[in-house]
Amino acid sequence: MESEDRQTRKSNLRLLFEALVVGLVAGIVVGSFRWLIGQTLAMWQKGYQAAHANPVLLWLLAGGVLASVIVAGFLVKQQPHAGGSGIPEVELQLQGKLQLAWWPVFWRKFIGGVLSIGSGLFLGREGPSIQLGSTVGQGVAQGFKASKSDSRVLLATGAASGLSAAFGAPLGGAMFIVEEVFHNFSPRVWLNALAGAIMANFVVSNVFGQTPVLAIDYKHSFPILQYWQLLLLGAFLGLIGRFYQWGLLNFSHVYQKIPVLPRWLHGIIPALILVPVMYYFPGYVGGGNNLILSLNQIHAVNVLVLIFLLRISFSIVSYDSGLPGGIFLPILTMGALLGAVYGQFMVDLGLLDQKLVVNLIIFSMAGLFSAIVRSPFTAIMLIAEMVGSLLHLMPLAVVSVAAYVVNELLGGVPIYESLAGRMQTKEDNDYVGEADQLTISIYEGSQLADHQVKEIAWPDRTLVRVIHRGQKDIIPNGNTKLLAGDLLVLEIDENQRGLVYDKMASLQEAKE
Repeated sequence: MESEDRQTRKSNLRLLFEALVVGLVAGIVVGSFRWLIGQTLAMWQKGYQAAHANPVLLWLLAGGVLASVIVAGFLVKQQPHAGGSGIPEVELQLQGKLQLAWWPVFWRKFIGGVLSIGSGLFLGREGPSIQLGSTVGQGVAQGFKASKSDSRVLLATGAASGLSAAFGAPLGGAMFIVEEVFHNFSPRVWLNALAGAIMANFVVSNVFGQTPVLAIDYKHSFPILQYWQLLLLGAFLGLIGRFYQWGLLNFSHVYQKIPVLPRWLHGIIPALILVPVMYYFPGYVGGGNNLILSLNQIHAVNVLVLIFLLRISFSIVSYDSGLPGGIFLPILTMGALLGAVYGQFMVDLGLLDQKLVVNLIIFSMAGLFSAIVRSPFTAIMLIAEMVGSLLHLMPLAVVSVAAYVVNELLGGVPIYESLAGRMQTKEDNDYVGEADQLTISIYEGSQLADHQVKEIAWPDRTLVRVIHRGQKDIIPNGNTKLLAGDLLVLEIDENQRGLVYDKMASLQEAKE
């Protein structure tokens, strides 16, 4: 037994070392990706500024943007899973419903992302950064000849490292992966994901410095007697979040009805819209982090509303074109705008002090993210890290929970899970693969909790190998009682991972 414990510790330390390698490489890759996008966007903005004095240059810029999206679209045509955000792909990979070779996705996502996001389209770098990190995790796992179980942990670690490097938010990166992507709070997952995320953040901090990505200065605490404003704001964000979910999931049908352009050339449409927007409003393009930092200087509600309408419509048009790029940062930008709209409206009514509008801008980023992505813990932690302040967690939580609840009441669903559900994935129903493992957590109130192993209708050819309960590892038998909080290690067929994942998810639903 002592020898087995020593072997387990050795295996865990080896995995931790591999996770640090993943974080190091992901930090270099995503840091380079982030830098190139910034440089490319700055180049385009300077070009459009110069075009005001030389109209002929505008035609050259329009041609350059079209060429960029055509090249990016062609890369997606070669490898469809290099398009879009990349987060749905990572979810499906971890569920065992999708298998991708890492290198073909990696280089196409990198180049296509720089071309499309750097051109100024309303797309974020974080989704592609997560997928780039996950491909790094795959590559490192392949290089170390890791087991299937360890390979998935390294894939998740790479994804967390990618988000950490994109936003300088290691805690938020690790939390996002375990809450939204992996849906598993196993110590093997969160510990290695956090280690990789910290390493990636260390790498990018040496390039971009330690200043938070959204270093918004707000010093005034939100008055407790004004918390009713936070509930109203949360409800407002939940409603708008539901509309955005609907729009993002349905506007793709409009693209499908265009008879002239093949799917890989749909990026031409947002590119044509981008040219006049970039020409007249260069400060409003891109993912939106610079816009967020300037919002507290805009006090006209009608101007804020117009900017928001531009952002939400062009975000949907840009993302549904299929080009490489995410919605993560655009969601935060829209949330900030909605916070500014609501706050300034209340100021005009005499119900809010002007100095508190900046607070609502920050709270609303977390609220809209919580409503759309349905990950409130990630929303709170991510915004706190990106802003660089832990002083106002309570109002962040109030707005996030209120937005989440309202979105739930309106029938909202997690956006990345919905996008993953739209993908065509193949599930092989023949048991011909090698043995694999699936680790699941038992939730309070689920159909698994407080039942004996023999009472559960387990999926075919599924064996409960180990139960992790606190610091104990239990080898179960039919009479072993499962408790909320247990971590189950299931032995399954590798080709049935997705099928078993879905069946276990249904067993995790609350008892009637």
